[in-house]
Amino acid sequence: MNGNSYAAIDLGTNNCRLLIARACRNTYRVIDSFSRIVRLGEGLANGYQMNEKAIERTIQALHVCSRKMNARGVVKTRAVATEACRQAINTGQFYKKAFQETGIEFETLSPEQEAQLTLDGCAQLLDKSSTPALVFDIGGGSTEIMWVRKTNDEKAVILAMLSLPIGVVSLSEQYANCAIEIDLYEKIISHVDQELAPFDQEYGISHYLSLNEMQMLGTSGTITTLGGIYLKLPRYDRSKVDGLDVPVDTISAISMGLVKMDHAERANNSCIGEERAGLVTMGCAILEAICRRWPLEKIRIADRGIREGLLKGLVRDNYKNFKKPII
Repeated sequence: MNGNSYAAIDLGTNNCRLLIARACRNTYRVIDSFSRIVRLGEGLANGYQMNEKAIERTIQALHVCSRKMNARGVVKTRAVATEACRQAINTGQFYKKAFQETGIEFETLSPEQEAQLTLDGCAQLLDKSSTPALVFDIGGGSTEIMWVRKTNDEKAVILAMLSLPIGVVSLSEQYANCAIEIDLYEKIISHVDQELAPFDQEYGISHYLSLNEMQMLGTSGTITTLGGIYLKLPRYDRSKVDGLDVPVDTISAISMGLVKMDHAERANNSCIGEERAGLVTMGCAILEAICRRWPLEKIRIADRGIREGLLKGLVRDNYKNFKKPII
């Protein structure tokens, strides 16, 4: 069993991400990774169809994934796609083309599956206590909010979840011709909050927070970018950001600072770069809405999620099969 390599691919609205890991009993060690911005969901709001340029960018990224998996001797892969492929009317054609050209077979996650895999991937960062937590994932095409609690055996279970079809790419396209100024920033925050309110009221999360302690854990390009800026990193470093606790007031101040910058100033920040300069403020607005709705003192940042959740499942299944007696 030792030496088996597994691959997990998370294809989102904006990014294509790969992790390759080697199994070691019931855990794993990452041996290779790849991430590229492909903008698969570009233009989806204008007809619910992935365009040819977006598909071609994604296929090129998947060729890189395929070469890496072959080089690492991967024995099993799970490749999943999220909001863009949930929305698009030509997802089936895209999947067929991807399989024919790269040999990678995709499945579309439901919002519930996406939330569970995200939680599986980052639950280790939740404190070992019975204190419940809000876990959020701000994606390119959707945002998932999870109300979770750790059980006595240290597993995290979802008590309730919300999937909003609002993400950094969809908002960026919606406001493509608008300068991101304070008034628009506040308008987006208000819009997101209106979408959060029914979920909050149904499960009494704000009421619970007024009487009890809670944790907040965030995973997304938005929150990890803000973590890098908070640390004043000369370049983004996952090892320094993953598991980092940041005061919410500081996160809000950094976000406001980014809103006040122009595109070029944001692009010049080494933790943002040109490709994310137009998206990060949209993520900041979603994050600010979450923080205002549920005002905790700090956020713990997770630079992990769906891919890690996928790998845990692959390795766990491998370990179970390995332990089965031969009859």
